[in-house]
Amino acid sequence: MWMKRSSLLTIAGSDSGGGAGVQADLKTFAAHGFHGVSVITAVTSQNTLGIQSILPLDEEVVVDQLESVCSDFKPSFAKTGMLYTSETIEVVRDCLLKYDIPFVVDPVMRAETGRRLLLKGALSTLESLIGSASAVTPNKFEAEELTGITIESIDDAREAALKLSEMGADSVIITGGHLDGRDLVLKDGVFEVVDGGLLEGGTHGAGCTYSAALTANLALGSDIFRSARMAKRFVSEAIRSSRRVGHGVAPVAQLDRAIRDAERYTVLESVSHAVRRLEECEECAVLIPEVGSNIAMAVSGASRLGDVAGVEGRIIKLHGRAHAVGCIAFGATSHVGRIVLAAMRFDQSLRSAMNIRHSPAILDACRRLNLHLESFSREDEPPGEQTMEWGTAHAFEKSREKPDVIYDTGGVGKEAMIRLLGRDAHDVVDRAITIAKIVGESRGGGVLGESDP
Repeated sequence: MWMKRSSLLTIAGSDSGGGAGVQADLKTFAAHGFHGVSVITAVTSQNTLGIQSILPLDEEVVVDQLESVCSDFKPSFAKTGMLYTSETIEVVRDCLLKYDIPFVVDPVMRAETGRRLLLKGALSTLESLIGSASAVTPNKFEAEELTGITIESIDDAREAALKLSEMGADSVIITGGHLDGRDLVLKDGVFEVVDGGLLEGGTHGAGCTYSAALTANLALGSDIFRSARMAKRFVSEAIRSSRRVGHGVAPVAQLDRAIRDAERYTVLESVSHAVRRLEECEECAVLIPEVGSNIAMAVSGASRLGDVAGVEGRIIKLHGRAHAVGCIAFGATSHVGRIVLAAMRFDQSLRSAMNIRHSPAILDACRRLNLHLESFSREDEPPGEQTMEWGTAHAFEKSREKPDVIYDTGGVGKEAMIRLLGRDAHDVVDRAITIAKIVGESRGGGVLGESDP
């Protein structure tokens, strides 16, 4: 979703290892559909094993970055991370207030290894920044340092949250990585606990990612409670998707979920467009078998029917046209979905299939297109096997080259069928429409009847 003010700003330290800080924030903003802009407050020499050195930037350099970014992009929301010095905190607060940019404060104080990322003398200045924030997101240890309250339970967290709200922050969220995975949200005297367990996976950058996701959801117009729930869900998925890229703590993976979601959306759009083309093609009614047709497409690396999209109620022949009955959804087609999954076991690029009517004229059209045909006999099917998987696999196993078309001549109570395979739904429907037109032309423009030999 893009808004009129579609930029988000992160003001934080740079993590040379790419797992936290500005790098984590920008990836999180991108995953939520925003253009991310950044102001770097410090350069850290850092990897998965820890921080080797910190170089804070002069506040004049920070101001130059802030003025450059804010005067042009006019971010709809901002978040702060590692600020390190009182001087940096002061210029950041002044600039955000000058440009009237709402912001979230992630009060970064220490690295996972214990190294300080905020000088001790800067704590009171940080409190003044919190007083102007839309939200502040400390973890247990940060909340303890800010309030002086030892937090061992949710009740302790409530007490600390109330004290933080007295600093002036509009909302307070004490994140729960150290509270059995539960987050505590406070706004206008109302508390909400966001449940969550302790997850397996790398956690480097989890705090930055959470506050950046919260910022994005606030910018999208969600209230603090919904934004907190959405941010929790996002960072949990990022932890689950973490990958070991170094020798230490694995960083969270902010973009994996977004990439998967984007691909699933693209697959749905491809199948939907392919179905519309079939419905608009007058000749395509000739391809619809008695049991109905379906067209399916899988995401890359699909391993289950839930990864394959198709028409929920099949494609039928209605008033002389192909007509889809039902919506496009993942897991909607069992039969054609299993064909796709079976084909992908032999060739990962074959992510789409469509079943069409069997007839000599249609098979001849396939041959005229120089498609490679392969067949199987249902009589050879071993007991306990399912025809779609077994037939597809059997055809691949006996074929000398990759089949484009797999067909069988039916059996007792089983309609003969042709299956078109392709890279995607567009590829398959291109072939289907061409085949239908060839069949129509071969019959002088007439419609292929049910008795066609």
